[in-house]
Amino acid sequence: MNANEVVIRAREAKTVIAAFNIPFLPMVKPVIEAIVDEKSIAMIQVARLEWEKFQSQSLEAVAEEYTKYAKTKFTLLHLDHVPVIDEDNVMVDYMPVMKRAIKAGYQSVMLDGSRLPLNENIEATRRVSDLAHSCGLAVEAELGCVSGHESGGIGMSYEELFCTKKGFTDISEAERFAEQSGCDWLSVAVGSVHGAIAKNIRKDKKPEALLDIAHIVALRDAVGGMPLVLHGGTGIKQRYILEAIENGISKINVGTEIRQTYEHAIEEKSGDIEYARHQVYLRTRWVLSEFLKTSGNQKKLYG
Repeated sequence: MNANEVVIRAREAKTVIAAFNIPFLPMVKPVIEAIVDEKSIAMIQVARLEWEKFQSQSLEAVAEEYTKYAKTKFTLLHLDHVPVIDEDNVMVDYMPVMKRAIKAGYQSVMLDGSRLPLNENIEATRRVSDLAHSCGLAVEAELGCVSGHESGGIGMSYEELFCTKKGFTDISEAERFAEQSGCDWLSVAVGSVHGAIAKNIRKDKKPEALLDIAHIVALRDAVGGMPLVLHGGTGIKQRYILEAIENGISKINVGTEIRQTYEHAIEEKSGDIEYARHQVYLRTRWVLSEFLKTSGNQKKLYG
């Protein structure tokens, strides 16, 4: 499958492509099995922070594990968050990472320039888009600030964040970004938050998030039909998720939901990886069938 075509088809059919993050390498197998058993199309993805701060080892290790179990009618491999400035405010040499992903067989990549000024984000995304498109890969970018990965979490109460719309994607900036950056999909900030990654709070339950549906609609119209992506999919009230899918969200990232499932299972059974894998399998099926309602969307998208 072509990743860009899949996401565009999802937008047109008003379904969503779930993208599951892999912070621990043994999670790849049960997530793929769950996707196939739900007859859904979904992505396996890994972010830079997951090989830097968790145990996915490297983007190459995830690609190798993915290749063992991939089912090409149901699964895709995506490189998530490669930041220009990371959660610790360190500059990242991102182009070599992109080249590694292309060599390893990723079908789409994401550059996160959201901590840059608009002009610099556009320039960096354009650079990655030119490279990726020359190799047939789709590019995801981010505009606005989906909080949570920083060492202090979101830095305020969730209620304050949503009411003030702190970090929300600006409509006029989104229009310009879509025209000039060359990206294929745009990750937007509309109320969701990332799961915490700092060791002292990574086990905490995420706040129950809301989504500003009117803001999603305005962004969808501003970017001329470009598929929108929602990060921080865990913990959002379901009715907002389903309404967002109806209104332009075509890819949604799920990380904390299955990561904490794996971590809790490992603790519960003293490091029993097969037990943890089974719990991840069950939880992934629940995400697809009960929460996102995407069971069977492979047939819906491809007949």
